[in-house]
Amino acid sequence: MSITVEEKNFGLAVNPLTESREMVRCYTLKNTKGMSVSVIQLGASIQSVCLPDDSKKTEDVCLGFDDVAGYVANKGAYIGGTLGRVANRVANGEYSVDETTIKLSKNIQDNFQLHGGFVGFDSVIWEVVQKSAEGVVFRHDSAHGHEGYPGTLTCLVTYRLDNENRLSITFEATTDRQTVVNLSSHAYYNLAGHASGAKGLAEHTVEIASSEIVDTDNWQIPTGNLNVVADTVFDLRSPVLLGDRLKQFEDRLIQGFDNCFVVNGGRVQRAIVKVAKIVHPPSGRAMEVWTDQPGMQFYTANNMTTISGKKGARYVKHGSFCVETEKFPDAMNHPDFPSINLEPGEQYRHQVVYWFKAEKTCRCCFKK
Repeated sequence: MSITVEEKNFGLAVNPLTESREMVRCYTLKNTKGMSVSVIQLGASIQSVCLPDDSKKTEDVCLGFDDVAGYVANKGAYIGGTLGRVANRVANGEYSVDETTIKLSKNIQDNFQLHGGFVGFDSVIWEVVQKSAEGVVFRHDSAHGHEGYPGTLTCLVTYRLDNENRLSITFEATTDRQTVVNLSSHAYYNLAGHASGAKGLAEHTVEIASSEIVDTDNWQIPTGNLNVVADTVFDLRSPVLLGDRLKQFEDRLIQGFDNCFVVNGGRVQRAIVKVAKIVHPPSGRAMEVWTDQPGMQFYTANNMTTISGKKGARYVKHGSFCVETEKFPDAMNHPDFPSINLEPGEQYRHQVVYWFKAEKTCRCCFKK
């Protein structure tokens, strides 16, 4: 394999479930191509992704913090974290099973639930059950009733790196009674470098293999409909320059991309399929997204307030992007959406691969 794993202390954090202080560890996977990925127990979060460009210049292209305090202070941005029990929004913080209404916590203005509630999977300290060249495996047991969800949910998140510069994440879960689950990763990327801000993001080209997005209201709650992207700002089927496209959102309520794109025909696939490609031509760095999921939330950090990140970097609005593979938001309230129901004896499984590449590109149109 030639993949190495290094382990170190990252800092002390208060476990929100036990209120006791625990040491958070950091695990760094390195390959033979000069790429490394660091993940931490807090939130089973991706803390850094370092990779060379086509000139062998290495940059960290993933937003994060140098210490636990940064993650705690900026919890609302979900930087790098694993999202669960249900990623994205749940309308009115509730859903029904047969004749029973299940009430969840409502952590956004007492209006709806976002990313699992007040203490989502991004906020808990995950146990490490394996660390090897095969990858780092995190485990979390989510108690019955936590944030309103029924069933004790046992979750595994596996991070792997290979020598082709592929970072793969596998999410798995089982339950002891009927529940819902829709996990995702909320890592923020900027292929120009994590600190390059809005200028760096504007230089990216984006291509998403999607002809429809999930329609939402002003609260970004799904209406149950899908919208065709043709002839709209959401048509990313051919590469577009992100800086140019973001200018078209200036007069809109939501000033940028924060949409669930329907990929893979809106169905779970048996194998991973390439659904998106994002390129930073000035550096030649590229990232492909491969997944078996029916949806991918593409987000351009529209709500980011200025945050102090790693090594004093300033993280700003429109200074990074997220590519969150998932089933559709609020799926439990829309029977036509791919189901997020999980029964005892079943296994939830979700795979995504972020394939990083350094491509020789024409730079005549770009200024460093």
